[in-house]
Amino acid sequence: MDIGIGLPATIPGTGGSLILEWAGRVDSGPFSSLGVLDRLVYPNYEPLVTLAAAAAVTERVRLMTTVLISPLRGAGVLAKQAATIDALSGGRLTLGLGVGAREDDFKAAPASFDDRAHIFEEQLDLMRRVWSGRPASEEVGPIGPPPARQGGPELLIGGYSPPAIRRAGRWGDGFISGGVPDPDQVRQMFDLVEQSWRDEGREGRPRLVACLYYALGPNAERGGDYIRDYYSYFGPAADDMARSIPSTPEVIGGLIQGLEDVGADEVVCWPTVAGLDQVDRLAEIVG
Repeated sequence: MDIGIGLPATIPGTGGSLILEWAGRVDSGPFSSLGVLDRLVYPNYEPLVTLAAAAAVTERVRLMTTVLISPLRGAGVLAKQAATIDALSGGRLTLGLGVGAREDDFKAAPASFDDRAHIFEEQLDLMRRVWSGRPASEEVGPIGPPPARQGGPELLIGGYSPPAIRRAGRWGDGFISGGVPDPDQVRQMFDLVEQSWRDEGREGRPRLVACLYYALGPNAERGGDYIRDYYSYFGPAADDMARSIPSTPEVIGGLIQGLEDVGADEVVCWPTVAGLDQVDRLAEIVG
């Protein structure tokens, strides 16, 4: 099983130089992917711009949105941006996409919150068409550049509800479960993905990715402050999340093993502390 690591691009106060140094250190380590989260109404770095910068300072590691809120963006522009990163990075982009859940992000875009699921499916159809080289519509010609990967970047669908999870079978190359560290819950999601894959008559199997937050070392308690802030819209539940961040090698190693046991092909570990030691400490766990 592969182990990816998130960029600290959503942790408030993180400098741009640290993000680039983080990416370079990950590229020389044991990790498979660099993940990045997405918000609009938050002091985070824009995910696709961040991955483009990371592509310039890395050679090996995959670049992954975990996930990007697709309906905040125009589908044609998003398809072009993704194809550009994929081409410039030599086919290293994995595009994780979801519909989003925070209404303030949609108000700021602006974009329709109530219609986001319908818009998302229309976007998926258009992006697949663009990446295949076909005209965007009967009135509009093809949109380039061609991605390095034939048919477009690897596409993972994220979500928590059954309708969202089932989209992976029709539209995606696989599924990303988000920050749900409980292997039993993740296995239920994976089962639904695999069933949707079979229902669509697709060959092979979907790629299954799980994610978890982590914090390690003497500054691990700072991770709770970030989680409380990032998930403040959850109310008191954000405190529970903050208190339960995996913060010892034993717990993190056990969760990774548990996610592998339920069928994950990759686990992406999102940092909650913006310190380069977090890369090194996680590398010691995953080897």
